[in-house]
Amino acid sequence: MPVTRCDTIILASSSPWRRQLLEQLGLAFEAISPDVDEAPRVGEASIALAERLAVSKARHVAATHPQAIVIGADQVADVNGTILGKPGTRDNARAQLRCQSGQTVLFHSGLCVCAPAFEHPRSLVETVTTRFRQLSDEQIARYVEAEDVTATAGSIKSEGLGISLVEAIESRDPTALVGLPLIALRNLLEQAGIAIP
Repeated sequence: MPVTRCDTIILASSSPWRRQLLEQLGLAFEAISPDVDEAPRVGEASIALAERLAVSKARHVAATHPQAIVIGADQVADVNGTILGKPGTRDNARAQLRCQSGQTVLFHSGLCVCAPAFEHPRSLVETVTTRFRQLSDEQIARYVEAEDVTATAGSIKSEGLGISLVEAIESRDPTALVGLPLIALRNLLEQAGIAIP
């Protein structure tokens, strides 16, 4: 399989955390923020939502860049069947963290790659099981003041101070919790003709 030029890779995301993760693979890429409605559909399961949003973001950017390899990703938190998206405000972040206190939360990271080598977009979901500590209102308030999580699904940044809120994390791929599962992505990029390393 021929190796595709790395400057044809586009990350369909405005997330600085996903950009930092993708940089770990040593590839040249550009980031384009897709305009996609992230609201769940009626009755939509959290895992299905994560995959649908990743596919929608990749397809949105690929529509105007058909010769590029486009990576879409999204993350949805699920606590006992309740979907937790991006809180938007600190008040909502505090409420989300109170909901997760002492609970096991599933973080579903959807991933999609659109590429000229693929007849159809290829997508998957990596799930990370996260057990939260029992959190007091004071701990939650200090955390939300210390770290801006208003644009983060589930109101926690495990790559930052948020790691102090959890007791255990179970995952096939630790980068999935940050929102871009690099192990699965490397596999999809290799299928699209990108040699890594």
